[in-house]
Amino acid sequence: MVTLRTFTEAELAYFDALPGSAADPYSFYGFPRGSAAARARWAESRLVSDAGGTLAVDLEGAVVGDVEWHAVPYGPPPMSNAFNIGIRMLPARQGQGHGTSAQSALAEYLLATYPVNRIEAATDVTNRAEQRSLEKAGFTREGVLRGAQWRNGRWNDMVVYSRLRTDALSPTGSIER
Repeated sequence: MVTLRTFTEAELAYFDALPGSAADPYSFYGFPRGSAAARARWAESRLVSDAGGTLAVDLEGAVVGDVEWHAVPYGPPPMSNAFNIGIRMLPARQGQGHGTSAQSALAEYLLATYPVNRIEAATDVTNRAEQRSLEKAGFTREGVLRGAQWRNGRWNDMVVYSRLRTDALSPTGSIER
């Protein structure tokens, strides 16, 4: 079972291990990744603020991924704010259900901690694994955002998902409406 927690300073090297190349088609944006920016943010806020943050996905004491969120305004704040979330998992830990657990835990944390009604996430229309993960984590598919993301030298369509405060998870993990 995974837990979400803040990064320690020693663990910031995790950001150097992330795939930052075209070999990872869903996360290559044409710029290098690494721990320098994470170290600056960690020194300032430990990677967490009211506007958003980054938490470690911990499996048995080891960082296997990270989850991030940032505020998205849909009207006068704060009651019309939502949080958009994202996840990265180390390649060796993908496809094992850890990402689903982490995304569900992050949504529950954000809804319990902040006065938001909506948690949202988007993924590439071809990323079926992430779409299944979001659905298992209690998110509802809302539609396609055409040409929404520039990645790998072209515009890509995204599928948007949401989870609302009123969406209650059943004991099986699926949404009851």
